[in-house]
Amino acid sequence: MEHVIEMEHITKEFPGIKANDDVEFRLRPQEIHALLGENGAGKSTLMSVLFGLYEPDEGRIRVRGTDVKIRNPSDANRLGIGMVHQHFKLVHNFTVAENIVLGYEDTRWGLLRFDSAVERIESLSRQYKLRVDPYAKIEDISVGQQQRVEILKMLYRDADILIFDEPTASLTPQEIDELMKILRRLAEEGKSIVLITHKLREIQQVADRCTILRKGKCVGTVDVASTTSDELAEKMVGRKVVFEVEKTPARPAETVLRVENLSVHNPLTESDVVKNVSFEVCRGQILCVAGIEGNGQSELIHGIVGLKPASGGRVTVNGVEVTDYSIRERSLSGISHVPEDRQRHGLVLDYTLENNLILNQYFEPKFQSRGFFRFDEVRRHAVRLIDEYDVRTSHGPLSLARSMSGGNQQKAILGREIDRSSDLLIAVQPTRGLDVGAIEFIHKQIIAERDKGKAVLLVSLELDEVMTLSDHIVVMFEGENVGEFDPAVVTEHELGLYMSGSKRKGAA
Repeated sequence: MEHVIEMEHITKEFPGIKANDDVEFRLRPQEIHALLGENGAGKSTLMSVLFGLYEPDEGRIRVRGTDVKIRNPSDANRLGIGMVHQHFKLVHNFTVAENIVLGYEDTRWGLLRFDSAVERIESLSRQYKLRVDPYAKIEDISVGQQQRVEILKMLYRDADILIFDEPTASLTPQEIDELMKILRRLAEEGKSIVLITHKLREIQQVADRCTILRKGKCVGTVDVASTTSDELAEKMVGRKVVFEVEKTPARPAETVLRVENLSVHNPLTESDVVKNVSFEVCRGQILCVAGIEGNGQSELIHGIVGLKPASGGRVTVNGVEVTDYSIRERSLSGISHVPEDRQRHGLVLDYTLENNLILNQYFEPKFQSRGFFRFDEVRRHAVRLIDEYDVRTSHGPLSLARSMSGGNQQKAILGREIDRSSDLLIAVQPTRGLDVGAIEFIHKQIIAERDKGKAVLLVSLELDEVMTLSDHIVVMFEGENVGEFDPAVVTEHELGLYMSGSKRKGAA
């Protein structure tokens, strides 16, 4: 059998946008086939058609040589097709095993045979080296382990065609390496894999072939081994992409943000998750907080912007202590914040894009008069930001935030926060989920803010981003500042030792 999946002339249109336009896609047995494209290129839509979340307007699908109609995910499961979505579909207060069997319960005389289900889960976990505790609650395990649960869900349902939608968007570098090993192992065991991604390094690392989509159309399919990253990037965005970040030496001026012995308490564990952290960020400087996810970076930023109260220490902005200020008061004191969780803290998903773009300014005279919105100004503001930040939507300013791709949601948030022209820009994982063209654009915007004399506090898990963007690096491990470095001097290897806790400042 030459192909396990053949998608021919697939067209899928939504109001105002043709997400897939006469697309061809073919998957061979036991191959890892990357689906590459910019945000909004139609990658997830195409695979949602294959998984039964959408029905195509035109075209046909063959599975193992047979024409099929896939009307819903149950049809896809019966055909051996499984999908891991970018935002996991797990019940957080259920255990790992309960999530895996949910909707696919093994019963006898109306009773759930849970013990035999757990045995099978443990067997699959050993076979594919997925290492996860079936009795652990989802809310208590890491994002990387949650992804393993999603993979086990597919394997438990006997899927042999596996779709991964942006699987590394929320993973640490270590978890990404582990996932790549898992993908190769699955292919060796006979699975056929579709990897939806925009990360060229991952494609070069594991994929056999790559199909590139651009603005809903198929640009072509290439053999990865004989194609360079530069060629893939150019096919994806339609122009040459500059991977090197052009940045002049920093010229730090006066201090904008001063964090002194800041601690943040976690009431669930009854302990401090941020412990006496101190640093300063100056005008004209990008300071990066680096570390493996879960070492207090999120709580540190929450303590600075007011999402969580400080249990000790002080936060000062432009010489004014804001430790006891409300979130709005801190925002008005000169802080712009691009949060790491765009859907939970960055947007109101059921609001229109134009309303989301004024979330922290709607009360200003520019946008309201005597308690009534100035809708014309709100619309003009949205249209300008959509154009400046290339936010792609189906209905422009009237698009619901929920309907936008993750990358376009991120660009909208970044545009909103930069446009406020605050003295301090806090950007947490600003390029998570973005393609190379968008990453290039975001990096230029962040450097431009620094060059305008703004102070930038960056939090990133991507070592490449840390090394290329930052003027000064603070490494956090287990809630503490374990070292500060000049990116021009430190190596990625040394940073990794501090990030893993193998070394810390002051240690011999």
